[in-house]
Amino acid sequence: MASQNPPSTGAVTLTGASGTIGSATKQALEALGHRVVVLDRGDFQHRDQLIAKLQRQDVTSVISCMASRTGTRQDAWLVDYEAQSNLLKAATALEIKKFVLLSAICVQKPKLEFQRAKLAFEDELKASQLDWSIVRPTAFFKSLSGQVARVKAGKAFLMFGNGELTACKPISDADLATFLVDCLDRKDRSRKILPVGGPGPAISPRGQLKMLESILGRPVRTRAVPPQLLIWIANALGLLGRLIPRLEEKAEYARIGHYYATESMLVWDPETQRYDEGATPSFGNDRLEDHYRLLLREP
Repeated sequence: MASQNPPSTGAVTLTGASGTIGSATKQALEALGHRVVVLDRGDFQHRDQLIAKLQRQDVTSVISCMASRTGTRQDAWLVDYEAQSNLLKAATALEIKKFVLLSAICVQKPKLEFQRAKLAFEDELKASQLDWSIVRPTAFFKSLSGQVARVKAGKAFLMFGNGELTACKPISDADLATFLVDCLDRKDRSRKILPVGGPGPAISPRGQLKMLESILGRPVRTRAVPPQLLIWIANALGLLGRLIPRLEEKAEYARIGHYYATESMLVWDPETQRYDEGATPSFGNDRLEDHYRLLLREP
């Protein structure tokens, strides 16, 4: 699905281009004739140099796809907030036309450090004088594909609880990239927070299991894991982390795992205190089932 918008004048600076979403976004921009200026993490250490680089390249728009790699406290505040904030200050100094931020739908119910860091920057961006769009995707195909290889090898499909604790509307890298690029010129997306999922109904882990069974043409063994186990692990590592600091990072990984095992990646309705599939917009054409088929065909 390709955008029909003509390229904006000037260059688009892109962060996070080494990641899967960033790489797809770079391809989508170049396919439309945009000149892309890629920034790496070292560019954010010196604000004056960053401003000079953007000015030399005649950058007029920003798409930021960068995110912390681990989600731990130090990494999250360094990347999800500080690096983003430095980029925003440079963009403001140069009166950049548009700033498109790839955020995450999980910030709706912040319980983790990386969510708080993302929200802190979202607030800073919203308070700026720039034209902005904040994109909060649901789940990525990649995040729902970690068990495909083990299932293909005959191993059990792991589920938290009964496999129906959570649901999401997964979106492909290519469709999300198109959505991000479209934000550069779509006035109806200006200064808005934009949740977005892929096409079709929401799917639970049990639904993913059934999808894999249908493609394989055979039943798949399952193994249930109590999500509370992750909290026990997090609490134990948190206590040990007071003596051995590196264990606190592992405790945060367990907290992150528990969050994704128990919270849906859909729009949260604060009035009903429920996740709302119907309120979660769908976009694109790529379907998870086709993605699974491709993975299962790989040697």
